[in-house]
Amino acid sequence: MACVKHYALYGAAEAGRDYNTVDMSRQRMMNEFMLPYKTACEQGAGSFMASFNEFEGIPATANKYLLDDILRKQWGFKGFVVSDYTGVQEMVNHGIGDLLTVSARALDAGIDMDMVSEGFSQTLKQSLAEGKITQAQIDKACRRILEAKYKLGLFSDPYRFCNEERASKELFSLQNRTIARETADECQVLLKNENNLLPLKKSGNIAVIGPLGDAADDMPGCWSITGKASQSVSLYQGIKAAMGSNGSVRYAKGSDLVSDSLLETKLNGMMGFVIPGMQAKKIHDRKPEELLKEALDIATGSDIIIAALGENSNMNGEGASRSVPDIPEPQKVLLKSLVATGKPVVLVIFTGRPLILSWEDENVPAILNSWFPGSEAGTSIAGILFGDVNPSGKLTTTFPRNAGQLPLYYNHKNTGRPHGDYEKYARFRSNYIDVINAPLYPFGYGLSYTRFDYGDVVLSAHEMAMNGKVTAKIKVTNSGQRDGKEIVQLYIHDVYSTSTRPVKELKAFRKVFLKAGESRELSFELSADDLKYYNHDLEFVCEPGDFEIMIGPNSRDIKKAVLTVK
Repeated sequence: MACVKHYALYGAAEAGRDYNTVDMSRQRMMNEFMLPYKTACEQGAGSFMASFNEFEGIPATANKYLLDDILRKQWGFKGFVVSDYTGVQEMVNHGIGDLLTVSARALDAGIDMDMVSEGFSQTLKQSLAEGKITQAQIDKACRRILEAKYKLGLFSDPYRFCNEERASKELFSLQNRTIARETADECQVLLKNENNLLPLKKSGNIAVIGPLGDAADDMPGCWSITGKASQSVSLYQGIKAAMGSNGSVRYAKGSDLVSDSLLETKLNGMMGFVIPGMQAKKIHDRKPEELLKEALDIATGSDIIIAALGENSNMNGEGASRSVPDIPEPQKVLLKSLVATGKPVVLVIFTGRPLILSWEDENVPAILNSWFPGSEAGTSIAGILFGDVNPSGKLTTTFPRNAGQLPLYYNHKNTGRPHGDYEKYARFRSNYIDVINAPLYPFGYGLSYTRFDYGDVVLSAHEMAMNGKVTAKIKVTNSGQRDGKEIVQLYIHDVYSTSTRPVKELKAFRKVFLKAGESRELSFELSADDLKYYNHDLEFVCEPGDFEIMIGPNSRDIKKAVLTVK
């Protein structure tokens, strides 16, 4: 049973700090954040999990507008709603009541299951006696939980999903590992490839350097509790296997993950969970100078350096906010030293968030953002670096030039004093003195080992009635020497509207495979529903006027045509 989380606005916390306050208008919430939740509801998700944060001064766990007015009454959700871990009792810290009060408010708002807090089990009987809640509300919550158990078949076989033998056979089966590798192949994003340094040859001497170069246990990423380091492939292992006997591959850690040994100990602590069979690791047991010297000795004797840097799995996910999301300082020192050797450097980034890579982009010839590619990480990354796989991933976030630009997103609104993204500073315009407005890497960006050329956007008609449809077409050509996949993206811009609108919004995308030299015409059908938005009165409307229809390989490099809605 799918559980949609965290409802709602968990990712909109102020200052990019987990669990922090969310403060925004209902209009912005509906236009920019609610569509994924709504779509999941429409597609039959059986449960929702309430978020920790507040909205309009009321925590989501007791927010009747979110849990009842929108989720159940507007969207017609029929499943059950569960609080997040201790979400009910945390409302005491929010200051909206004691445990008795917040538990009653949670039930009244639409929470059916209290996860861990025990507010329901300890206080609802008293709240019922005092008339704060009704028996009908308790019955409704119980009915929803029982219905979920019935749908899952737990009444006929309560232990149906507790088969350890089945899990040991199937979780890491050949079929599943193949799917894991193919998924990793599709997701990684090539950010830079100066002078076609990549793909590499499977020969010569390769140095894999960095604290994440042989970190198999970090490859599944955060919250992969059932992941096994013994079943995961590190970058070093993947490169070594791909090279075989054709060359030499050597590894050195090069630096610690972060400079603070106590912090790194916590980051390796698996969030307080005890994993059976997991071995304790020594942290900072060697001097930084010793680590660096070993790495440089190996690097200088190599033909190419693969630097494996970034964040480990527990520097990402819940409870891992960073004020300056960049490569930690010890790793920066290592990277600069590797670049100074004069050897070609390929930087492989591991992260779960956009990192600030301004120095890296300026000084490193090739950069591959691998995220956390899962149990087949090393095999997949090696396939991309050696050219067995042509990278085709695109960024689903915007990468900033520095922390001062944050929050930074492609679908921002215009101002009364707009300034071009790549224009230099001008007084009394919406820009910075010390950095251009443009991101380092825009939303939707990603390179390939081939080149894709885009024709012009052609509309089947330049005018459309409110009940009509228009087709936008574009010709895409693989002009390079390799077969490859391209994600073609369609954006819109409402030129004039009653309320201000974003400079562009992603409305459709399609991933296509094109052989070298092949061209294909892609079609996207548009209707008034694709052009609608929530106005100031929260009415979902398409307003007449001009719309820019934009198609391209990312949110920056686009071709456009104008559609007029009558």
